[in-house]
Amino acid sequence: MAEKRIYLSSPTMHGEEQEFIKEAFDTNWVAPLGPNVNAFEKELADYAGIAHASALSSGTAAIHLALKILGIGEGDVVFVPSLTFSATCNPVVYEKAVPVFIDSEKDTWNMDPDALTRAFEKYPAPKAVIVVHLYGTPALLDEIMEICASHQVPLIEDAAESLSSTYKGRQTGTFGKIGIYSFNGNKIITTSGGGMLVAQEEEFTKKATFLATQARDPARHYQHSQIGYNYRMSNIVAGIGRGQLLHLEEHKALKKAIYSKYKEAFSDIPEIALNPLNKDGDANCWLTCMQIDPACGVTPDQVMDALDRENIECRPIWKPMHLQPVFEGYDFITAEGSIRDHGRKESASGEIFAQGLCLPSDIKNTDEDMERIIGIVRRCFGR
Repeated sequence: MAEKRIYLSSPTMHGEEQEFIKEAFDTNWVAPLGPNVNAFEKELADYAGIAHASALSSGTAAIHLALKILGIGEGDVVFVPSLTFSATCNPVVYEKAVPVFIDSEKDTWNMDPDALTRAFEKYPAPKAVIVVHLYGTPALLDEIMEICASHQVPLIEDAAESLSSTYKGRQTGTFGKIGIYSFNGNKIITTSGGGMLVAQEEEFTKKATFLATQARDPARHYQHSQIGYNYRMSNIVAGIGRGQLLHLEEHKALKKAIYSKYKEAFSDIPEIALNPLNKDGDANCWLTCMQIDPACGVTPDQVMDALDRENIECRPIWKPMHLQPVFEGYDFITAEGSIRDHGRKESASGEIFAQGLCLPSDIKNTDEDMERIIGIVRRCFGR
């Protein structure tokens, strides 16, 4: 009989979610509006320390609406990190805007301020910059915000992976003009699917809610002056989120404990380095990742195959967007400049992808589960 399945990062339910859902059923509030939606927006905004929130169907929808709210359209340039999930940049293409991919720095694996500076030299008038806090680790926000401010370009913060992470004591998602959270099934808290758009300016979240409910004008009849979307979160889903939010700090502590366990377990293997954490931040450690020195002869595929044979789920690092077939032809900027200008193929993001993998980071893992995972990885390195 196969060993029990160990997951990368599966949902962890408690009991309060059912109470909020039952209330929604009992009161027949099952539509994309209702007390849970309103309360979840307020509770999430209060937790993050930001003024306003709009609950939506996904983090991708939130990014899309952020672009719409900031007036980004056909032909506009938007700077986005290359090392991210495609949901960060797909909405740019929805609006027929032009993504320009920015390389990573090695201290946090996030957007490289030097590469961002280079991007502004080549494209002096982008309409927005999207920053991502990869795997829950805050980016170099001081440097990135200073660059954006000096060019008077709005920053959109994709904090889909970093809810509860802080930078200098402040929640990620609250630094940009607009912040984005995701509650997908594998995130630190989940609503099964769903997202949130947050902002200090109420006009942004009011516009997001308006567009997310098919942009219906305030008329007695059905009247529309703009194209809208079916992007609003349902009252049922919001109930799940309210119950999950009560356990967010608990989940974060467990995620951080997983990172620490792996760090200690591999401390005697110099060929292994875990994903770096920002010294000025407190990461939620959503996923613990490892990078392998290619000189040692062990590859990420070999480690992933060894885990997979033992019924243990793991994943590659996100494949950078500049290496994706769908984005072939778009520009990619490193600290040395544009690949269009000098054909440079090496990059920090490409190196991280080629040398890395995501380790199982499920907060339900027992001590025995962790020892099983660690033992398999260590054997790959002859330990």
